[in-house]
Formats: sequence, C-alpha cells, structure tokens
Amino acid sequence: MSDGYRQLLEATIQHLEGLKARGIRHIPVEPTTLRALAQPPPKTVAPQKAMAPPKPPGNPATVPATPVPTAPSPVPSPTHPPQAAAEKAAAMAALRERALACTRCPHLVTARTNVVFGVGNINAQLLFVGEAPGADEDQQGEPFVGAAGQLLTKIISATGLSRADVYIANILKCRPDTPGQTAGNRKPTPAEMATCIPYLHEQIDLIRPQVIVALGATAVEGLLGKTAGISKLRGHWQTYRGTPLMPTYHPAYLLRNQAMSEKRNVWEDLLQVMEKLALPISEKQRNYFLKV
Repeated sequence: MSDGYRQLLEATIQHLEGLKARGIRHIPVEPTTLRALAQPPPKTVAPQKAMAPPKPPGNPATVPATPVPTAPSPVPSPTHPPQAAAEKAAAMAALRERALACTRCPHLVTARTNVVFGVGNINAQLLFVGEAPGADEDQQGEPFVGAAGQLLTKIISATGLSRADVYIANILKCRPDTPGQTAGNRKPTPAEMATCIPYLHEQIDLIRPQVIVALGATAVEGLLGKTAGISKLRGHWQTYRGTPLMPTYHPAYLLRNQAMSEKRNVWEDLLQVMEKLALPISEKQRNYFLKV
C-alpha cells in the first residue's frame, strides 16, 4: 500500500468517524461514484531498473566495476500531517459548538447548567483527563475549577508548567445528574461514558498530545476500559491509541487523604511524565513530599 493511499484511507476513516460521532448514519453516494469504486484499481507499472554502463574490455577480475548511481530513498510522509494553526483552531471551535449543542443524554441535558467542553492550549504536549464536571464546573462551564481543580493547578505549577500550557478535559462533558440530592457527585455510567467519549476522542486527535494523564479510576476506565483499581494502575505507563498514558490519583482523592505518602505517589507519577516530556527537573522538585 503506497503512502499516498494510506494517508487518503486514514483521512477518510477519520472523516467518517467524525460523522458517526455527530449522529450521521447514512451518506448519499451518486451511482457514478459507486460504479467507479467497483472498478479494479489501476495496475501500477514497476519502474525500470537503471541499466549499468557497458563494461570496458579486459579481464573482469582486474577492471573495477563502475558504481551505478541510485536515487535516494524517499522520506516517508508522517501518518498524521500537521495541521495549519488556523485550520486546527477552526476544527476545535466547530467541535466545541457540536458538544455545546449535544442532547444525546436527555436526563443530563435537563439537569445541566453548562456543557463543560475543555480548556487550555490546543497545541499542548500534556493533556489531563478527569471524570466529569462537578457543581462548580457545571456553573462556570470550565473543568477543574473547584477545590480539586485548584489542587490540580498547584500540581501543574509544581512541574514548571501552567494551566495555559496544558489542556484539561473530562470523559463526560455534562455533570452527572443527582436527582433528589442538593450536593454531591456520582460516577458516570458506562452508557453515559460511551455516548460522550467520541467528543474526547476528537479533542485528542486534534491536540495530539505527547502524554496523557488520566486522573482517577473513572478516567482510566473511560479511556482504556480497564476497571482494575487505580492503586494498582497508577505509576505504570499505559498506551492510549499510540499515546503514552500515565494513570494517577484524582486530586479529589488527595483532598480526602492528606497523607504525605499519597502526595508523594502522585508526584512520582508526575516526575515520570516530566521525564517523558524532557522537562527540566531540579533536585528540589525530585525531593517534593519526601520525609525529612
């Protein structure tokens, strides 16, 4: 399969996946197009090998052969060619508009105040993925702005980055409804996650981060389908669609458990992320949350 054909095929698949995520199930195709697709592909003619120049007369054992110049090997094209900045921003804006208008989960639509799409640098090397919006996020329309979000901001700052440098999103774009409750949160259901996660897939495909950090067991389950305890998964690299993924505890867990050992566990996970991104790490940073 040629590079050009492979790129065209991947672009077509991505386009169809985007249409599917928008709820489009049927695409009209002209009869002439169908007939053209039914035709066998054209045969490719193998390039002729360059002919060596005639050997000079004499003993072939004593006359050195003249080397035949060969064309340099072509540089393979990247699987995902980089997008122009304006094109990428427009695609993310269009995706945001679709998410803000989403009504696929009627029970969440009636309960939500805002759709919490995501925030940050769309060219970020680092992407944080959480579970779902809470009450503060639902009110403000931005992920991780409550107490857990303030702690996440401190964690990001400790790495030498800022919220403006990274991208932050959730598995679910709407706050899970809590009928009969005035406070508290609940875990998204598998059906809710399956319905909403195509938006996150598209965000990741547009951002193309070098590393993803999954915050908590629900984020790991939504991205990887793994339901093993987060305490077993944290600190061990996973792979999400070819991108390195680091599972770690959700900041809300650290608010409930103030043990220095748990803070150190999360920081060790972030140190691995920093090393993966080739970020500078000072001796002071390496010693955070270690007992004196």
